[in-house]
Amino acid sequence: MRPVLSAGVLAAALLFGGPAMAEQKSAPVEVWKSASCGCCTGWMKHMQSAGHPVKANNVALGILARIKRQAGLSSDLQSCHTAKVGGYVIEGHVPAEDVARLLSEKPDAIGLTVPGMPLGSPGMDFGPDKEPYEVLLVKKDGSTEVFARH
Repeated sequence: MRPVLSAGVLAAALLFGGPAMAEQKSAPVEVWKSASCGCCTGWMKHMQSAGHPVKANNVALGILARIKRQAGLSSDLQSCHTAKVGGYVIEGHVPAEDVARLLSEKPDAIGLTVPGMPLGSPGMDFGPDKEPYEVLLVKKDGSTEVFARH
C-alpha cells in the first residue's frame, strides 16, 4: 500500500502538471475526492451521463485541501471535490452543460466552481427541492464572475 503523501504528491502533479488536453466533445474528467463522499459520486455519474470518461482519485482530506489551494481556490470558492478537465479546474457541483461551454469558449481562467453544496445541483439532487445557485468563473488572479445561474 502506498503512503498517503505519495498519493497526494501524485494527485497534485497530475492536477497541475502536463500540457492542457485538446478539446474533445467528451473530454476525460479526473476527480480528487474523499472516499466517503456520496455526492461526489453523484456528480461523477452526472458527468459520465454527459459522455465524459471519469477517473476518481480518493485522497485524504488534508491532501484534498492542499490540491484546492494549489489550484488557486480560496476557501470561499471550495466545495467537496476538485476535478480537472481540458486543462481547467472544476470545483464542486458544476453542471456538465457549463463544463461543455467552458471547453468550447476556452476563457483565460483557472476554471469553474460552485461553492458549497447547493441542493438541486448535480450530485446534490436528492428530490424535488432545489435552491438557486451560481457557477463562477475563477480567473487567474483569483477573482470571479458569474458564468451561469441555475
